[in-house]
Amino acid sequence: MKNNFFYKNKFTNIYKKPSQFSEITSQILYGEKFKILSKNKNWLKIKTSFDNYIGYIKNKSYSKSHLVTHKVFVLKANIFNNFKIKTKNYLPFASKISIIKIKGNFIKFEKNKWIKKSDVKKINHKEKSFVKIFKLFLGSKYLWGGKTYEGIDCSAILQMFYYYNNKFYPRDTNYQIKYFKNQKKNKEFKKGNVIFWKGHVAICIDSKNLIHAYGPEKKVLIMPIKKTILRIENTAKLTVKKVVNLKF
Repeated sequence: MKNNFFYKNKFTNIYKKPSQFSEITSQILYGEKFKILSKNKNWLKIKTSFDNYIGYIKNKSYSKSHLVTHKVFVLKANIFNNFKIKTKNYLPFASKISIIKIKGNFIKFEKNKWIKKSDVKKINHKEKSFVKIFKLFLGSKYLWGGKTYEGIDCSAILQMFYYYNNKFYPRDTNYQIKYFKNQKKNKEFKKGNVIFWKGHVAICIDSKNLIHAYGPEKKVLIMPIKKTILRIENTAKLTVKKVVNLKF
């Protein structure tokens, strides 16, 4: 059972084991493609098509067909019922949708479900400004395994830049650090440098500041580069393992 399917709810957790008490390792977003490796009444063992991530999701909210035309380019796109009635539901950044109908400033992506036209871009849109994407998540809470406005972890921020741009990049830091082959040699930092520690990653937005989802502060924030390196060394006893240039 290895057909392609598409997740059709806002997002859901991917678990390490088929239990809601298991560790949450990642999330799958609206419109994301995956393969079903096995299934039972309550759980699907899946492999995501974008990054080949394997885990378990609840056995619901997916379909066999989904013609993707656009993707969400805001942190969270408010969903409206019956054209202009605002709900408390949202589609997260990089959700992949299919436009059914356009009416004024709104687009219909499912029956009785609309979002603002200004909240989406065409599916082939490329956003080279990684800072613009990373800053969308500023203030979002730190959440292990998270990838959305409700919470995100350090490796997900980096991966979401690539996911939005339809380009492969690994999910976890232990694979991300290996993906970049050429290590930066000069000691000064600059915009686009990616700093890796064991189990953590941050991205320089200029020569003095970085952005990351930082567990001790419980949120995504901008911090001074050198002070952050010193703080992580003093508190977590971790030194920088690798510094590379962000590739796009």
